[in-house]
Amino acid sequence: MTTNDDKVILVVEDDDTLLQTLAYNLKQEGYRVITASTGPDGLEAGRTQSPDLIVLDVMLPDLDGLSVCRILRREADVPIIMLTARSSEVDKIIGLDSGADDYITKPFSFGEFLARVRAALRRRVSHAPTNQLVSANLSIDLISRKAYKEGNLLNLSFKEFNLLVELMRHKGAVLSRDLLLTKVWGYDYYGESRTVDVHIRWLREKIEENPSKPTRITTIRRIGYRFEE
Repeated sequence: MTTNDDKVILVVEDDDTLLQTLAYNLKQEGYRVITASTGPDGLEAGRTQSPDLIVLDVMLPDLDGLSVCRILRREADVPIIMLTARSSEVDKIIGLDSGADDYITKPFSFGEFLARVRAALRRRVSHAPTNQLVSANLSIDLISRKAYKEGNLLNLSFKEFNLLVELMRHKGAVLSRDLLLTKVWGYDYYGESRTVDVHIRWLREKIEENPSKPTRITTIRRIGYRFEE
């Protein structure tokens, strides 16, 4: 058994068989597991139990998983993996726009599920509070609000700096345009999401070796962007 006893995973699933199966297998891997079978119970557990990761079914009684995800995302930065029987691209986009970090379509193998769990937990560790963010030749000092490429100070606007911070904090994860708007421009921003594309283009011109063929900030078609590790 692996030593994951300090990691707490909340599983919210109304299918009791699947809930117990996931809980059992996660415990076998050494994780501490909390379970809930309704939206309100999952929301309460997410708020009070401080899980390191939440596995959240989309279709839940009383309060659906997407609503739970949106509420928790406003209150905490805990990784959220959505589970759903829906496999269309539109459903995945809706899930990611709600603030989910990953999306798994049923049925799935436990091997795939566990790999997604490990990846989400690794990203959480790499996002632990720190005064600096570093990725290859890029570095950010969060206290002085200065960003550097190969040691040279980058001339970033206020929004460009915040956008780069958000991307680097979640490197390897797909961030939707709406999520970036919420994080960088605020919940009360009502402009078009294409403003994200404009700022991404400006940011690429400052950090990419070849802005027309970006390798650091890649576009995920019809969803958003990913900062490559």
